[in-house]
Amino acid sequence: MRTHATAQIIRQEHAALSAMLRSIEMLLARHRQRGTLPDFGVLRAMLFYVDEFPEKRHHRKESELLFPKLRARTPVSRELLDRLDDDHARGERKIRNVEHALLAFEMIGEPRRAAFEQAVERYVEFYLTHMALEEKEILPLAERVLTDADWEELDRAFEANRDPLTGYPPEADYRALFTRIVNVLPAPIGLGDER
Repeated sequence: MRTHATAQIIRQEHAALSAMLRSIEMLLARHRQRGTLPDFGVLRAMLFYVDEFPEKRHHRKESELLFPKLRARTPVSRELLDRLDDDHARGERKIRNVEHALLAFEMIGEPRRAAFEQAVERYVEFYLTHMALEEKEILPLAERVLTDADWEELDRAFEANRDPLTGYPPEADYRALFTRIVNVLPAPIGLGDER
């Protein structure tokens, strides 16, 4: 079975988001073990990436383009599509909760570390589960039921995403953000050392 560009792009963007979320967890764990405070600016930059790219670009195209096409082609998985759309709608509120918890940690300090780390953990679990459902259930269904015309429209839309963490150069407005993230973070996201 042929894999279409949209499915490949969705998987690449999921891998980038997963790596970013795991990097946040690794960064927090490293600082917790050392008893040090993390670089709050880098954490804000990482969360800004999550909000700007996956939340506003990737999810919007899934909910506005891919999911309606699937609903039009098959009655299968409508409940799952509804759940994933609901996840997308709740995702923005969830990232705001994480950002607020980060601000509280930055402003109040150690007494708010655990609450921030728990908010991150819940968010990461939420999105990893969400992405796994899309990859295991929705993308294979799409490969089976969508038409060539559907795929052409989807491919044009998703190919415009250009997420810098999937290998594209960052747009001018985002260059400083991605330079900061990449230069400070260790692998798998960045080039920084294991500080």
